[in-house]
This record gives sequence, C-alpha cells and structure tokens, in this order.
Amino acid sequence: MHNYKQLEVWKKGIHLATSIYKLTKEFPKEEKFGIISQMRRCSVSISSNIAEGAGRNSDNEFRQFLNISFGSCSELETQLIISHKLEYLAKSEFEKISSDLSEIQKMIYTLIQKFS
Repeated sequence: MHNYKQLEVWKKGIHLATSIYKLTKEFPKEEKFGIISQMRRCSVSISSNIAEGAGRNSDNEFRQFLNISFGSCSELETQLIISHKLEYLAKSEFEKISSDLSEIQKMIYTLIQKFS
C-alpha cells in the first residue's frame, strides 16, 4: 500500500483536474453534456486511479491503475486538441494545460516502469 497523498504526480493530477473545471466553465453551455463532461470526468480519473491503485494490496494492481490513469491522460489530450480546434481554448491555455498534462504522463510512465 502506497500513500498516494505524498505522490507528486497525484498532487499534479488534482491541480490539473481543478484547472480543467475552471477552463471548461467558459465553454459553450451546449457542451455541458458533451466535451465538458468528458474532459471533467477523465481529468478527475487521472488522480482518482492513482489513489485507487495506491490503496490496493500489490504493486501489480497499482501498476494496472497507473495504466488506466495513463489512458485517461491520452483521452484528455485528445479532448484538449478537439477543444482547441473548436476554438474553445485559446492557444496559450491549450499550450499550458498540454504542458502540465505531458509532465503528468511522464511521471506516470516512470512509476509504471518502477513497478514493471
């Protein structure tokens, strides 16, 4: 069992999710049940799966949840690209959040390798 609250990647995931919630507040209202919902769910999934995996009984289970978290990062990255192309996100917002996401992906990948 790992203490997820001490993991820097979990902290960054929490920050990312709150950033996504703030950003999507400005999206068109008709996207409430579309891309806004999708982006919020998968951004929350990143840190949630890290926490759930850390609470499991084995490193193999932790690694599996890290893989799920990594997949959520890829999903969010796709949604960010779509949002940018639809001009829901300014270039500066897109670049900042993409950079934050990339850093999280690298950290998760490093953790996955540690438990492989």
